[in-house]
Amino acid sequence: MDGVELFLLGRTLMKIGEEALPTDGIGPHSTSVRSVLIVVSDVRAHPGSAVGEIAQRTGLPQSAVSAAIARLRDAGAVVTAPDPRDRRRLLIHPAPQPSGRVEEVRSSSIDAALATAIDTDDPQRVAEIAGLLEELAQHLTPQAITRLRGQTGTNTQMREE
Repeated sequence: MDGVELFLLGRTLMKIGEEALPTDGIGPHSTSVRSVLIVVSDVRAHPGSAVGEIAQRTGLPQSAVSAAIARLRDAGAVVTAPDPRDRRRLLIHPAPQPSGRVEEVRSSSIDAALATAIDTDDPQRVAEIAGLLEELAQHLTPQAITRLRGQTGTNTQMREE
């Protein structure tokens, strides 16, 4: 596998993940699911950050981060509070208790989306591939991106499509 194949695999996996997420009752949004997931991952890794700091770390435009934070706040995934040192800034933290929406997303299965993507109705094959994805996920955590960014000469800044 070369870098292009890996990149395209990652894009395919993102699309499968997006298909697996429950969307009933959330209505239209100006932000992509991808942006929201990137932002919530950063908030969990860096609680108490401001929008500008999240934008800098993720490579997303500040407007996309602000929109994702609003969507996450509406879903009960994050809370915001004024910065005690600068009341004009909001600091974002993961919600202390997950909301019903967060629980719904976390408990959703990838099986149907994965079965469609690999074009099978064989539950054993779906379980096998899901197991391989779980193994990859154990090794390729969000911290892997941080390690990649630490290398010089790499182009790993995340950008919204």
